[in-house]
Amino acid sequence: MKTEVKKVDTNIKELNVEVSGDVVKNKFEDVFKRIAQEAKIPGFRPGHAPRDILEKNYSGVVHEQVLKELVPDIYNEAINKEGLDVIELPEISEVKLERESLSFKAKIQVAPEINVNDYKGIKINYKSASVEADEVKRAIDSLKESRKIDKADDLLARSLGYPTLAELERVLDKQIFIQKENAERQKIEGEIIENLIKNLDFKSPQSLVKRQLEDMVRQAKVDLALKGVARDKIEEQDALMRKELEPEAGKQVKIYLVLAAIAKKENIAQDDHMPRRVMEFLLREARWNTE
Repeated sequence: MKTEVKKVDTNIKELNVEVSGDVVKNKFEDVFKRIAQEAKIPGFRPGHAPRDILEKNYSGVVHEQVLKELVPDIYNEAINKEGLDVIELPEISEVKLERESLSFKAKIQVAPEINVNDYKGIKINYKSASVEADEVKRAIDSLKESRKIDKADDLLARSLGYPTLAELERVLDKQIFIQKENAERQKIEGEIIENLIKNLDFKSPQSLVKRQLEDMVRQAKVDLALKGVARDKIEEQDALMRKELEPEAGKQVKIYLVLAAIAKKENIAQDDHMPRRVMEFLLREARWNTE
C-alpha cells in the first residue's frame, strides 16, 4: 500500500491511497464466487454458470460490490498506517478500480494537535458540606406554604409520607447535604476544566462545533416544548438560540478535545465514558487542600 498525506487546512488533510496486487484481485474473486452462487442465468444452475457469462452479466454489480467492501477496509488501514486521528467521515473522491489495483483520495478532518501538560497535581480547594438548622427550617417553611398549612408538625410530615416531623427534618437535612456536595463537586470539576484550557490555544474543527451546536439547539427546543411553548414560537427563536449557544458549543468541543488528548497520553479508552474517566483520573492526581 502506498499512502501520501497532504495538509489542506488547519485540521483538514488529503490522503492519497494506492493498493495493488492480491488484495484487490482476491476481493474480485471473492465477490464473483458469492454472486455466482446466487446468480439466476437461464440454462444454468446457480453456481454453475461459466465465468465469461458471469462477467458479461454481472461485471458492473461485482465492480460496485468490490468498491463497497474494499474502499472502507483500505481507508482504515491507510489512516492507521499514517497514525491519523480522524474525527469525521471522509470525503472520498477520484476512485479508480481495476482488476488488480485501487486508488482514491480521501479528504479528512483530524483532531488538532494539543500539547496539554501540567494536568497532574492541579490544586483543589475542597470545602466540606454542612447543613445549618435554619436551612432545614426554611425547607420546612417552604413545604408549609406550598400546602397552606399553619404549623409544622407530625401531620405535615405524614402528608408527605413520613411518620414524624423529626424524620422529615432528617430527610431534608440529608437532601440539602447531597445538593451541597453535588454543587461542590461541580465547582471542583469546573475549576479543573478552566485550569486545563486557560493556556491552550488551538482551533476546534468547525464540523464538531456545528454538530454540538445542533444538539444544543435541539435540546433547547425540546425544553421549550415541554414548557408548553408553541412550535411556531419556538422556531421563531432559532436564530437567537444559535447565536447565544454557539460560544458554549465551541467551549464544550474544546473541553472534549483536551480531555481526549489526556486520554490518549494516559491510555484511557476513547469511548462514550472517556470524559468521565479522564475527570476521575484528574481528581485522583490532583493536590487536595481540605483546610
